[in-house]
Amino acid sequence: MMIKVRFAPSPTGPLHIGGARSALFNYLLARRENGVFIVRSEDTDLERSSRESEHNILEALRWLNIKWDEGIEAGGENGPYRQTERLDLYRKYTKKLLESGHAYYCYCSEEEIEEERQALIAKGETPRYMGKCRHLTEEQKAKYEAEGRKPVVRFRVPEGQQIVIHDQVRGEVVFESDGIGDYVIVKSDGIPTYNYAVVIDDSTMHITHVVRGEEHLSNTPRQVLIYQALGLTPPEFAHISLILNTEGHKMSKRDGDTAVIDYKAKGYLPEAVVNFIAFMGWAPSGEEEFFTLEELEKIFSLDRVSKSPAVFDLNKLNYINAQYIKQSSPERLAEIALPYLQDMGVMPQGELPEEKRTWLLHFVKAVVNHLSYMAQVQEYVQYFHGAEAPAPEGEALDILHGEQVPEVLELFKTKLQALEEVTVEEIKPLLKQITKELKLGGKLVYMPIRIALTGQMHGPELYDIIPLLGRENVLKRLEATGQYL
Repeated sequence: MMIKVRFAPSPTGPLHIGGARSALFNYLLARRENGVFIVRSEDTDLERSSRESEHNILEALRWLNIKWDEGIEAGGENGPYRQTERLDLYRKYTKKLLESGHAYYCYCSEEEIEEERQALIAKGETPRYMGKCRHLTEEQKAKYEAEGRKPVVRFRVPEGQQIVIHDQVRGEVVFESDGIGDYVIVKSDGIPTYNYAVVIDDSTMHITHVVRGEEHLSNTPRQVLIYQALGLTPPEFAHISLILNTEGHKMSKRDGDTAVIDYKAKGYLPEAVVNFIAFMGWAPSGEEEFFTLEELEKIFSLDRVSKSPAVFDLNKLNYINAQYIKQSSPERLAEIALPYLQDMGVMPQGELPEEKRTWLLHFVKAVVNHLSYMAQVQEYVQYFHGAEAPAPEGEALDILHGEQVPEVLELFKTKLQALEEVTVEEIKPLLKQITKELKLGGKLVYMPIRIALTGQMHGPELYDIIPLLGRENVLKRLEATGQYL
C-alpha cells in the first residue's frame, strides 16, 4: 500500500510553528515511504478565510522547502483542493447519510441549544445535544419550516458504543459514544463542518495516514463514526504532542513569534527552522542534532515521535540558526543582510556598486560569528559605518582616561595615515607594532583604540572594523575622542 498523507490548513491567518511541524512530519513520512504528500485548503470559515492567507501559507511552506506532490497549485486527480469548491460532493454524501438514517435535520434554535447546554452544566454533565429533533414527523418539520427555521444536519450518534482509536503515537485510545451527543455535520447555510468535510476529503483523496496535532484527538471519534456510517475504512491516525513554552504553558506571542513568516522576516535560515521544528516531539536514534531536510527524509519515523509535549525554546532555535549561519557562504548571507542595511540607509536601493558589494561581503564576514539571526546585522552597523561612534560610558569612558591613551591613539593615527591601503593584512601587523614600540600589553593598546572607534569594550575584531570604517571615518572618530581624554 502506498502511503498518502496531507496537510490541510485553514487559511484564516499565517502558518504557525505548530502547523509547520504538522506539515513537516507529513512531508517527511511521505518522502521516507516513497508516498504522496497533499496540501489542500479547509476554507469553509467563510468570514475569516482568505486567498491571501492561503497564498501566505503556501509561501511559508515553500520557504521551508516543503514541497507537495498534489493539491492546491500542484493539481491532481482528486481535486478540487479547496473545500468551498467541493460542496456538491459533500451534498452527495449528506444525502446518503440522511437516507440511511445516520443523519437528520435539526430545527432547534441557538437559544434552545444554549438553554439545554446550561441545564446539563448545572447538573454537572458534559454539554451535548440530547436529540430533541431525532424523531421529528413530517408535520413537525413542515411546521418549523413554515416558521422560517433553517435546519442544520446532525449526525445520529449510536448509543452505548465504544470507539477505539489505534493511534500510532498514543496507542489505543477509547471513547464512549454516549458522551458525544448528536453533532452538526452541515450548518444551516449548507456549509459542512470540519469533522464532516475532513472525512469526505480524506476518503476521496485516498489518505492512508492522518498525522496531526493532539488537539484533534477529541475530534477523531466523531470522524470515525462517519467513516463507519458510510461504510468507509478510516485512515491510520497519529496525534503529535502539543507545543509548550519552556515554562510548560501553551505557546503565546511573548515566547517568541509563532508565525513562520516572522522568522523569515528576521533573517532565520529555512534549513535551521526545519531542523529545529523536526526536533519538537521527534528525536533521531543517535546524538546528532544537525540534519539537512534530505537527511531527515531518510530517517524520520512515527515510532520516534514522543507522546510528551514538545518544547519551543527560542534560545535553542537561535543556537541552531547561529550554527547554520556560520556554515553559509558570505555571498548568501550578504544577500539576506542587504534589505536590513537598506532599511537603515547604509546600503543604496537597487543594483549595488562594486565597492558597496565588496564592503557588504567583508562586513558579513566580520560579524558572522556574532549573529543568531540575520536581522541582527543592524546592531553591528555602528561599528563599521559612519564618522561618529556611540559615546563611551561607564567603564569604557574610564579606560579612555588611562595615562597611556593619548600616546596610543596618536601613534595609531600616525601609522594609519602612513598606510598606502587600509586592509586587514596591513592593520594586523600595525596594531602589533604599536604594542612593541610603546612596550605596552595588548589590552592597554587595543582597548582604547576599540573604545575610540566604537564606544564599546567588546565587539567584532579591530582588524575587521578599521578597514570597513575606512581611513577617513577612523580619523574622524579618533578626533572626536579627544573630548573624552
